[in-house]
Amino acid sequence: MVIGTSKATGKSREKRWDEEAGFFDDAARRIDPGTLRTDPLTFRRYSSAVLRKRFSIEFRIRILGAMKDKTILDVGCGDGRNAVLFAKLGAKVTGIDLSAEALQVARLRAEVNGVSDRLTFVCTPVETADLPDNSFDIAWGDGILHHVIDELELVMGRLVLWVKPEGFLLFSEPVNLFPPLRRLRQMIPVHTEATPGERPLLRAEVDMLRQYFLDLRMRHYHLLGRLDQFILVNCNYEKSPAFRRAIVSWTDLIDYALLSLPLFKNLGGSCVMYGHPNQRRNSRG
Repeated sequence: MVIGTSKATGKSREKRWDEEAGFFDDAARRIDPGTLRTDPLTFRRYSSAVLRKRFSIEFRIRILGAMKDKTILDVGCGDGRNAVLFAKLGAKVTGIDLSAEALQVARLRAEVNGVSDRLTFVCTPVETADLPDNSFDIAWGDGILHHVIDELELVMGRLVLWVKPEGFLLFSEPVNLFPPLRRLRQMIPVHTEATPGERPLLRAEVDMLRQYFLDLRMRHYHLLGRLDQFILVNCNYEKSPAFRRAIVSWTDLIDYALLSLPLFKNLGGSCVMYGHPNQRRNSRG
C-alpha cells in the first residue's frame, strides 16, 4: 500500500494520541447534556437557502450544497456537533475521533436530535482507521489537520482513498501564512485552550496539501474576525443580542472584502481549503 509518509515515530505518535484523547475527554465531560439539542435558530441558519459567504461555516455548507443522502466522513468529529447537523440536513454521516468521551457525547447528541439512524461513530485515530475505499461523497474536517502535522501526508493519503473519485474534500484550518502577524499574536496575552502539539499550518504544509487535490481552492478568514469570540456571548451567534450580531456581521464582511485581495489574503488566521481528490497521488499494491 502506498499512501503517504509519516514523520512520527511509534512512541511520539502514541504520546500525541494519549495527550489529545485526554484533552478532548476532559472537554467532553464538561459539556452540559441540556445543550445537546440543536437550537432551532442554528438549524434555520444553516439550512437557509441564503448562506452568507462572509461566515466560514455558512460558506462551507454552501459549498457542499444539498446534503440529502450524501455520505459524509466527519474527520475528528469530536462531540458530534457538525455530524448531527449534517444528519439533520439529510446526510448519512460517519464520524471518526480518538476521544471515547467525546464520541459518547456525540452518540447522545444524535439520540437527542433523533438522527441516530443516520450516524455511525468510530473511535480510532485517523492514521490507523480501517474504512473502505471510495465510500464517501465528502470528507469534512473542521480544525483537524493542524493536529496531525507530523503525519499530514499519511492522513491526506488515506482520506483521498476513502473519498469517491468524484467526491469532495473540505477542510477549515488555522494557518500562519504571515509570520510577523503570528509573532505579534504570540506577544498578546490571550488565553487559548489547545493540545500540546497543535499549531497553525505553515505555508509549506499548505503547499504540500495541493498534491492531494485536483483543483485546490482556498478562502481566507479571520483577520478582524479574530475578535468575534470577544464580541459574541459564549461564542454563540444566535444567542447573542442583535447589536453584537450586527458588529460581527460587519467585521466579517470587511474581512471577506479585504481577504479577497491578494495583498491581504495571507493575513487571515484560518483558511477553508476544498476541491476534488487527486487519487492518482496514491495507489494500493
